[in-house]
Amino acid sequence: MNELTFSVDPSSEGQRLDRYLSDQIKDQSRSYIQKLIRDGSVTCGGLSLKVSYKVASGDQIHVDIPDPVSLDILPQDIPLDIIYEDKDILIVNKPKGMVVHPAPGHYSDTLVNAVMYHCADQLSTINGVLRPGIVHRIDKDTSGVLVVCKNDMAHRKIAEQLACHSITRKYRAIVYNNIRQESGTVDAPIGRMDNDRKKMCVHPRHGRRAVTHFQVLEHFQDCAYIECSLETGRTHQIRVHMASIGHPLVGDTVYGPSKDRFGIQGQALHAMVLGFIHPSTGRYVEFSAPLPDYFTGLLEKLRKR
Repeated sequence: MNELTFSVDPSSEGQRLDRYLSDQIKDQSRSYIQKLIRDGSVTCGGLSLKVSYKVASGDQIHVDIPDPVSLDILPQDIPLDIIYEDKDILIVNKPKGMVVHPAPGHYSDTLVNAVMYHCADQLSTINGVLRPGIVHRIDKDTSGVLVVCKNDMAHRKIAEQLACHSITRKYRAIVYNNIRQESGTVDAPIGRMDNDRKKMCVHPRHGRRAVTHFQVLEHFQDCAYIECSLETGRTHQIRVHMASIGHPLVGDTVYGPSKDRFGIQGQALHAMVLGFIHPSTGRYVEFSAPLPDYFTGLLEKLRKR
């Protein structure tokens, strides 16, 4: 256990706790610091604090950083569709149906198992035992571009870009019901459903700000092919936002019709483009992944109808 204590000076008065600690602890990401706070590892006067706590001059903030835990998940020789790789990052095209990282009771056949085999011990440790190298994720049934970080420096710098919403993220989707306008924006807070914590919804009272921009690429009789650009990155954001305006994603039986008329497994959603400032070079880089076969096949069916 690494125990740290910080005395808040007058110049930091009124700062949010997570932002204050991010300035003090340079070798940890803000998301990890927020996790420590939520886990009760950050205290003042013996009391656990909230992420939103405003620090006061003279506060003695105590932080307990647990020792790294050795990985208890195993590398697996699972083929990866690698788009790009260097000493800091690995860019992969995740297939539909693959879970990004292990979870309790499900420790195998994930993207993490595959990258552990490919990268050996060259993965960032910031997100802990179950998510080495993972700085962001996409849903199991969403395909497309995802970045894996090989070291903590790369992880911190990309996590900072995610936190300030400066990363380019463009998705392709097929939605039910033809959209009349050519483009639009959904600006609606997203939070967990009160009566089903596994599902997300537009939640005006307890949701976090979420913004999705969309553009129609192709109109069909009862569907539309669209591109979505994310300004924020909330769980299930595109799926929830499009369903909230009457255009659930084809194949999404969670937020759309319980039976999908096209017979595909999971939502028709593909992470097409990912762009960010490279952690070492400081230059903007952008990567893309081609549409998967099931997606192009569905488009052809719609064009022929």
